[in-house]
Amino acid sequence: MSVATRPATAPAPFGFRVLPSAEAVPDARRRVIRAVRGWGLPLEEDALRDVELLSSELITNAVSHTHAPCVVSVSWDGDRLRVEVTDVGHELPAAGGIDLDATDGRGLFLVAALATNWGAEPDPAGKRIWFEVGTTAAVSGDERLAALVRAAAPKARDVVPTNA
Repeated sequence: MSVATRPATAPAPFGFRVLPSAEAVPDARRRVIRAVRGWGLPLEEDALRDVELLSSELITNAVSHTHAPCVVSVSWDGDRLRVEVTDVGHELPAAGGIDLDATDGRGLFLVAALATNWGAEPDPAGKRIWFEVGTTAAVSGDERLAALVRAAAPKARDVVPTNA
């Protein structure tokens, strides 16, 4: 577990536009992580993995639900990293229960489970969804594993009993 030293001054916020395609999401996720790692922030590896996963979830939601470009911004306030995704949609999301029969809908569950804090708010462009991650992962160990397993749970009808 490596933790970088705290930078003397907060780095300038970083932002970029993402084209509305699923193919643009991996590059956008990598841009977020490159910026964060380049800042040398005091974030543990679990927290960095959470930033990568949660960034991917929010960016994917933005481009898949709006079919329009979105804007990603990343900032550091000295204690928490904040990632914001602004898109043209106006409907504010809410994390709800997971429908085991659904093939999607687990992204905000992950955001709510793994982020230190998160939210959604109206924006002149549409809406802004954000999450924050502190210097350590918000949840770790068994609690983190349980959140990841619940989000990835297979559909009940796909589970085939085995004869032991």
